[in-house]
Order: sequence, then C-alpha cells, then structure tokens
Amino acid sequence: MSSTFDTISMIGLGYIGLPTAAMFASRKKNVIGIDINQDAVDTINSGQTHIVEPDLDMIVAAAVNQGYLKASTTVQPADAFLIAVPTPFRGNHEPDVSYVEAAARSIAPVLKKGDLVILESTSPVGTTESLAKWLAEERPDLKIPLGPNDEADINLAYCPERVLPGKVIHELVSNDRIIGGITKACSERAIALYQTFVQGECIETNSRTAEMCKLTENSFRDVNIAFANELSVICGKLGIDVWELIALANRHPRVNVLRPGPGVGGHCIAVDPWFIVHSAPEQAKLIRAAREVNDYKPHWVLEKVREEVDAYLAANPERKESDVTIACFGLAFKPDIDDLRESPALDIAAEIAKTHNSRVIVVEPNISALPASLDKGELRTPQDALARSQIVVMLVNHKPFLALKESLFADKVIIDTCGYLSATGR
Repeated sequence: MSSTFDTISMIGLGYIGLPTAAMFASRKKNVIGIDINQDAVDTINSGQTHIVEPDLDMIVAAAVNQGYLKASTTVQPADAFLIAVPTPFRGNHEPDVSYVEAAARSIAPVLKKGDLVILESTSPVGTTESLAKWLAEERPDLKIPLGPNDEADINLAYCPERVLPGKVIHELVSNDRIIGGITKACSERAIALYQTFVQGECIETNSRTAEMCKLTENSFRDVNIAFANELSVICGKLGIDVWELIALANRHPRVNVLRPGPGVGGHCIAVDPWFIVHSAPEQAKLIRAAREVNDYKPHWVLEKVREEVDAYLAANPERKESDVTIACFGLAFKPDIDDLRESPALDIAAEIAKTHNSRVIVVEPNISALPASLDKGELRTPQDALARSQIVVMLVNHKPFLALKESLFADKVIIDTCGYLSATGR
C-alpha cells in the first residue's frame, strides 16, 4: 500500500483532535475535521478556535485561510482517519467506548482499499480490536485485519496522545509516539503518517500494549499524586505544614514527592486508571487504592470549608451563614488553562454553592461564563472577590493569582489546597 496521504480526516475536534488536525494541515496536508458540535465546526471554518491552547489559534487561522483545514459534521472520504473522541466511564467506573463505536460505524461507508484508521482516544485494552470488528461488520467487502497475521485492505492502529495541556503544540511535535498496529504493516503505515510532523521517535508495538502503555503512564502519575494527597490529609491531622514537609523530604537525593492538590482532574489521570481496574479488578489493588485516595481528597477539602465556616460563625456570633461570602479561586483542573473536564476544583466550588447557605464568588480568569453546575455562583475578578469575601478557598495556582498583592488577603480565612501560600512565599 502507498505511504502517501493526500487527505486526512480527524474524527473529533476537541482538545486533542483539533491540535492534531492543525499540525497535519500546517504541513500542507488536506485535513477534514469532523465533529458533531455545529458551533465548533462553524468556529473552526471561520479560522478561529473553540478551545484555549497557546499558539493553536494562529496555526488554525493559517491552515483555514490557506485552504488546508476545513471542518464538517459529515464524514467524507479520506486516505487516513484518526479517531479522537471521548471515552468516559459510566455507572461503577465502567468504560464507555460507545463514542468510539459510533465513530467507527460513521466512517465505515466511505472507507476504500488502502485507507488507514488510527484510534487516538485513551481506551481500555482491546478497544482497537473491537474497532476492527465494528468495521468488519459494516464492510464485509473489505479485508479488515483482526489478528497479527491477517491480510488487510484497511490498516488499523492505536496511537495515544501523551501531551500536556498548555504545551500541546510543542509536545505533539517533540514527544515520542507509541504506535500499535493490528499487524506490523499497520504499524509501519501509521508511523509513516505521524512522521509528517512528529520529530520524536515513533516506536512500534502491538495495539494491546500501546493501549496499556497509555493507561500505565497515567496510572503511574495517579499513584504518585495519591501519595502526596494522602500526606496532606495526614499532615492536616497531625498539625504539620505539608508544603514544608515535602520541601524538606525532597532534599533527599532520591526522593521527589509531588505537590498535593484538591484532587486529581483532567480527562486522563482521573479516568484512565479505572480502565485498568475494570480489566483486572482482583490484581489492580494499588491502582484502585490510589484512585480512592484521590477521589476522596475533594471531600476532605469540603470538610475543611465547613470547619472554617463554622469557626468563623462561632467567632462572629452576630452573623448568620447567609452573611458569609466564600470566594473560590480557580475551576480548571490545572493552572493556566480553560479545561474543566473532571476538575476537582469545579466539583468543590459547585458543592460549596449547593450545600452552604452562603454567597459564593468564583474567580476563573480563563472562562467567560460559569458552567451550569455553578448556577448559584458569581464570576468575578480576583480583586472584587477578595474585597467581598471572608473565606477564600485557593483551588488552582493560576499565574494571575500568584501576582496578587498580599495586602488583598488581609483578615481573610484562607483554605490553601494547592500550595498557594508556599508558592507566593507567604
């Protein structure tokens, strides 16, 4: 089969799909982006972006203006199809691959001999094999590889993203890629496609190992974060400054304890370990325990908020809870991005607004409107929030927060979940 790809189709134009589509288009490949969100499609076709990511807006604008990138809600023929759709979980942390199946069945009618299909969505082990079966059901006239020795009219592979929000463009180009084909020929064609713009090494394996590799990477990070979060809970009980403790422990030449936070967020780390637990529930003991520690941390923060509100009211008996204003600083799952997916900060702020009979002010400089779960909150500037509040909950260390004058926090009760006071030297 030819290794040239004149037209590339990206199924899903979210935080991974759009930057990947833009990178192919920046190399003068004709790219058709497909998404069910008409507003996202219209925004992209106008040369703009519907997500915040450094440099992405410039790349998309240039690609659209030069005619290399267009978006649509309708699947069209191409030489390569990349699938980057959500893979959430449902019920008792059961993986939901229905979006992947829907994407597979949507591209099946336009597939032709020689096409390449790559799954990029973080997925449970075996999903690429399921993708092959779905395509085979839809297109019995084509040879779809189901095993490593099968002949194929269509090449299938798995290649997970491994990028950091805020640095997606740089890392798409520079990071190594793990590429697992159903067959060796599938891997080789997928590598040829990614070498269009990837400067990192493209490493060949099989699809199941590639799937497990992505889950392993995020589970490793989750376990390490859980250690830090558990330390923060223990230190809270023992009256120890966890930030000072970690700084001291990290002076050991072989110790690098991470910084705790209000929980773990993002579409990957908060979700992917459960895929392993679901696949091997009896064996994944440590991975499950880490998830439970990190899932508990937002509840611990909420307990601290309730304690501080009660303490404030006890010290000010003339006031009622409705007289108290709580300011929540940050909603994104990490600093300096607009991504609220699986964000513990968002969950904490929403729960405060729901369960406290207090005024709740939210400060999040990377969004223009509050999500529906915070319909009882008010979105305000940092200065306005600090002027009106008595209790401040620091949830995310956005750069604008770090630059705030110390005097603005005078007489405030500060609940520091993200090491804000340590980061600012206060």
